[in-house]
Amino acid sequence: MNGLNRLAGTERGTTRRTILAGVTTAAIGLAAGCLSDDEPEPVADPVSIDSEQSCDNCKMAIGNQPGPVGQLHYEDPTTVFDDDDDRPAQFCSTLCTYTFAFENEETAAPEVTYLTDYSAVDYEVNESTGDDGEGDGNYVLSSHFDADSFTPATALELVVDSDVEGAMGGSIVAFGDGDDATVFSDEYGGEHYEHEDVTQELVMSLM
Repeated sequence: MNGLNRLAGTERGTTRRTILAGVTTAAIGLAAGCLSDDEPEPVADPVSIDSEQSCDNCKMAIGNQPGPVGQLHYEDPTTVFDDDDDRPAQFCSTLCTYTFAFENEETAAPEVTYLTDYSAVDYEVNESTGDDGEGDGNYVLSSHFDADSFTPATALELVVDSDVEGAMGGSIVAFGDGDDATVFSDEYGGEHYEHEDVTQELVMSLM
């Protein structure tokens, strides 16, 4: 079942008020402050993702998929694109975001990785439905595309392999507030990771 079908019908929804979008600005400042004098600060702000934009990894329409999304900003985007697109790489899921970064790491490293910050948005967790329209016991997360819903991955706490699925099956759900991450994992399971601890092997195990 694809992400669109999982999201199409819901039996129950859980909505919670999370931290205001201003936490994004604070988190960006925190991430920059943690960099040494020898390391460049993020040079590009996050962009809003068009819901009709195709994922640069799997080519699915980003707006048709549930869950967290991401974007990678490269100093020279033409090093990772086949054409002359001068834009950040954009993805339907955190798994596609990390997969693309790992597969292109010998060519170029992103200047900054942005992921959906679920501490900065009002999000919903919904029970997905099977082909018969009945709840299938799995859960999907709302997706958010506005620029102010993104925070640098280095400033986020990641909940990995929870019961909440993303566009590619498993999920990596990110929070700017560690307490929000704990509340989420207490309800839906998952292990806590930092951005630098995510490996290609971990990502592949979730797909």
